[in-house]
Amino acid sequence: MPLRIALAQFDFPVGDIAGNAARIEALIAQARDEHGAALVVFPELTVSGYSPEDLLLRPSFLADCEQTLARIATSTRGITAVVGWPESAGPVVYNSASVLRDGRIERTYRKRELPNYAVFDERRYFSVDPDGGDCVVEVDGVQVGLVICEDLWFPEPLASTVAAGARLVVVPNASPFEHDKHAARDALLTERAQAAGVGIAYVNVVGGQDHVVFDGASVVADGDGTVHPAACAFSDEWLVVDYDDIERRFSPVLWREDGDESPEALAWRGIVRGTQDYCRKNGFEKVWLGLSGGIDSSLVLAIAVDALGAQNVTAVRLPSRYTADLSNDLAAEQCERQGVRLLTLPIEAPFEGYLDTLASTFEGHAVDTTEENLQSRIRGAMLMALSNKFGGLLLTTGNKSEYAVGYATIYGDMCGGYAPIKDVYKTDVFRLARWRNTVGDRVIPQAVIERPPSAELRENQKDQDSLPPYDVLDAILQRHVDGEQSRDEIVAAGFDAATVERVLRLVRISEWKRHQAAPGPKMTRRAFGRERRYPISSGYR
Repeated sequence: MPLRIALAQFDFPVGDIAGNAARIEALIAQARDEHGAALVVFPELTVSGYSPEDLLLRPSFLADCEQTLARIATSTRGITAVVGWPESAGPVVYNSASVLRDGRIERTYRKRELPNYAVFDERRYFSVDPDGGDCVVEVDGVQVGLVICEDLWFPEPLASTVAAGARLVVVPNASPFEHDKHAARDALLTERAQAAGVGIAYVNVVGGQDHVVFDGASVVADGDGTVHPAACAFSDEWLVVDYDDIERRFSPVLWREDGDESPEALAWRGIVRGTQDYCRKNGFEKVWLGLSGGIDSSLVLAIAVDALGAQNVTAVRLPSRYTADLSNDLAAEQCERQGVRLLTLPIEAPFEGYLDTLASTFEGHAVDTTEENLQSRIRGAMLMALSNKFGGLLLTTGNKSEYAVGYATIYGDMCGGYAPIKDVYKTDVFRLARWRNTVGDRVIPQAVIERPPSAELRENQKDQDSLPPYDVLDAILQRHVDGEQSRDEIVAAGFDAATVERVLRLVRISEWKRHQAAPGPKMTRRAFGRERRYPISSGYR
């Protein structure tokens, strides 16, 4: 008789202890009564959400989590549940998962490998229990072992769990999305399952949490290393499988696979989910954005509509003396295609007012980027005023290339509460726009994709007047920012030395801007913010 397992790939918001508890209890009952599961497995730190960060330093928060887990345990009848939570043990805290059965907490496993890189800060909050060890329990005659997330990336925790008798290992996870991560994870699962000779059930949390988005994409691997197709990414899903303890193989019972796992499809769904959840979890039903007729704001508009619905999005044109008629026309065309309300608020009058006020002070000084940035800051102030007056979140529209080299105006086009494409390079912005136009209606006008990018802050301005071509710029940035390569390494790869030096200098002197930027969903290996924390004041070159 196979063991039926339900994997709960759902969103458990950070800090919503009561809400998470109610959902866990309902899901436990559903797994048992509707899906006939003997075992239900929840993601890492389900009770608290991942990651609670400095909430973990508050004794009252930890006490609430402990009391909540005990209440959840009392509802566990006729099924075994694995639930993650932060366990306070005197002066230390453990990243734990408990086995709940027959109305009580039967066993608790404490995570052994604590990640402390990229977005992870687990050693700031959690300890490793020197006396902690393996956790193996019997469920319907099958010896089931438990490890948590990072434990799987090291051979010893799984090996010792199998040595302790496990014939199946379940792995609760809170693993954020990034490009190309699925391939590395699947290769690891193949290696671990083959070495251990047991099935592995890997369940990952799903949903946006500030600067990261969790993709779910849970997966199971047979004892011979065969990795089954991943579950649908960025979607709340029940995943139900039967496990044959003799053959050590999984058979799907309820398992919705991804239809499109292309980089563009996954990135799009990740950004949409991140935007949607950031708004929902912070109480915003509506959003605003400045729509220029350029590629970045056009892409963000399409994301916002997919995330929240056209009725909850307002686009604002803020034309100046330098705005081309084509820009206004393209903004209007996209809003008409997507059914979005469009406001038009020219900035000429406030711009003239600022110039008149500053005229005597600026006398004798040539016009420069000061006047350009002034236009951007007027737009930022007006957009924030709309958000203040009518409610709703202002989305900012800058991309990773611009944030990297400072081609963005602090307190201007950087104004906003969330930055959907903050971790998307400009070349990828174009790829995403082209991809989105292949799915359903062509929402982004083709002319937006084809025209040369421009900030339109002076006559006949083009981005390439100030920056290298984006294919060159992004290639350098990917090596330096994501790959941590030095100037000499990049030049050795064939890039012009003067161009490399110029780009790296721009990255270095723009750190102060990035420290003040709105959060946005992580898509790449090194997102600005928590994942790439460089000092503003630094003499290192």
